[in-house]
Amino acid sequence: MPNPKRKHTPSRRDSRRSQNWKLEVKSLSPCGQCGALRLPHRVCPACGSYNGKIEVAQKVAKSEEGKDQK
Repeated sequence: MPNPKRKHTPSRRDSRRSQNWKLEVKSLSPCGQCGALRLPHRVCPACGSYNGKIEVAQKVAKSEEGKDQK
């Protein structure tokens, strides 16, 4: 069997290994309710809907709560 004549440098070794760790672009799909981009098969972060139904109630900010009570 052939053997290497010289040791490969760490930069050469690491550059070869780094090719398997590339970032993948996430696929985003528009929400059916509000049209915001969201990850597929997950609750929409903008409106809280999933599969055409409101699954998560949206939180109201404290500054907006104080304005409603006055």
